[in-house]
Amino acid sequence: MARGLFTNTKVLARHIWRRDRIQIPVWLISIIAFTIAIAAGFPAMYPPGPERQIVAQTFENPALISMLGPGYGLDNYHMGAIMAHQMLLVTAVVVAIMNITLTIRHTRRDEEHGRIEVIRSLPVGRLSNAASTMIVLSITNLALGVVTGLGLALLGLEGMDLFGSLSYGAVLTVTGIFFAAITLFFAQLTETARAASGYSFVFLGLAYLLRAIGDISSELLSLISPLGLVLRAQVYVNNYWWPLIITLVAAILIMLAAFKLNTMRDLEAGFIPAKPGREHASRFLQSPLGLALRLERTTIIGWAIGMFVLGASYGSVYGDVEDFVQTSELYQIMLQTSEGVSLLDQFTAMLLSVMSMMAAVPVLLVFLKLRNEEKAIRTEPILARAVSRSRLMASYLGPALITTVIMQLLSVLGLWFAASATVENPFDLSQAIAGALAYVIVIWILLGLTATLFGFAPQLVNFSWVYLGYTLFTVYFGKILQLPEWMAKLSPWGYIPQVPIEPIKASAVVLALLIAIILMGLGFYGYNKRDVYG
Repeated sequence: MARGLFTNTKVLARHIWRRDRIQIPVWLISIIAFTIAIAAGFPAMYPPGPERQIVAQTFENPALISMLGPGYGLDNYHMGAIMAHQMLLVTAVVVAIMNITLTIRHTRRDEEHGRIEVIRSLPVGRLSNAASTMIVLSITNLALGVVTGLGLALLGLEGMDLFGSLSYGAVLTVTGIFFAAITLFFAQLTETARAASGYSFVFLGLAYLLRAIGDISSELLSLISPLGLVLRAQVYVNNYWWPLIITLVAAILIMLAAFKLNTMRDLEAGFIPAKPGREHASRFLQSPLGLALRLERTTIIGWAIGMFVLGASYGSVYGDVEDFVQTSELYQIMLQTSEGVSLLDQFTAMLLSVMSMMAAVPVLLVFLKLRNEEKAIRTEPILARAVSRSRLMASYLGPALITTVIMQLLSVLGLWFAASATVENPFDLSQAIAGALAYVIVIWILLGLTATLFGFAPQLVNFSWVYLGYTLFTVYFGKILQLPEWMAKLSPWGYIPQVPIEPIKASAVVLALLIAIILMGLGFYGYNKRDVYG
């Protein structure tokens, strides 16, 4: 009986790999390349000498501990200790996100779209799809851990031996498997992919928050959090394996519980029933705009909170900026001071640029919801009524435009409140808000480009994410890698003055606004001319 539950699991595993033959390698290459590149750059950031220990002392700041985790090996802050302290938690969170999205894709979303029903009409076991998903993701996480570990070891940096590097990779592997298992569990509880994804990301956020509180005040809270537990491996310092074993055992138990729940429920059903909703929609919900806002309210609210927290996390380190610059040549390159411009103003200008790129993420998510609705063939019933394509597109474009302003204002307010708690008069708030609003126009250009792609070539809308990534790379790493200026000029971010160290030019803002309007207009034109298809 048990064997029959897993019939043709290998066949389905090959099918999943075939579907993700591009997506999984892109995830792996991105994470591995980013990890190794950052590690290779650390010697330039933290040259040997007493200055490195001064930097280590600054990381005893509670705000930094809550962001990065506890610092192990601060008394001997070699390259291995630096890498584990500053990058391991961040990378583990990215790996968790990868596993959440891929698990949802092959379980609850496939079930929601009717693919699992088709698969079960073939000679496959009831648990074959869930098991094949876990097999593929386990192999993916194992490959990620092994290649990352070997890559770090081959760098030959101080304190980064083979065993410690493999421990680093093992943390990523175990973290990925755990979040794949917990997502599979939530996929059994809920009825929709959206709900399962929401529960999984809330769990990730709570795990991070619990770890942050625990790292400052209570070791027990950190041990309860999977993110806090894996950090207790103390990679490159003591290389403990017991936290990884406990996390892996927990992942296996959660996976078995998910399998059990899967056998107990009906197809497309869940143990947490969806709310039946109102019998009659409100007047507000009877319009395309009301529907769009209802669909996107969770995304907007969640990201609004996240942008405020992001700004606050950056603001919490204002008191340590001078120490970082004095002890690191790389920070001196990133924050080149000039006459009449303070170091904090340079830092603020860089943060306003980086935070605006982060603010672009929810903006694109809000607008691209229309593309997702189109692919799911849910726009056709709306367009069959007295709703024009322009009105439908404007119902998603309008909230995206407003979301831009909300995200920018909240990130600056979070930055100012936290910075004011660490230093006196960190920067002029009104000037920073003006700078943030200038970047609003730049984000609108990116939104306009996305609208144009949606209108003329909807299959290429994901190019906007690539373009945003390119922008982040050129702006954030441009000075470090000494990239030519023309590379930055390929992005609209390269034309906006860096407030507060440069004055805002009205001509640049007006020109950027005109470009954004033209691109959005092209998007409307293209959408009205092309076919609507899923």
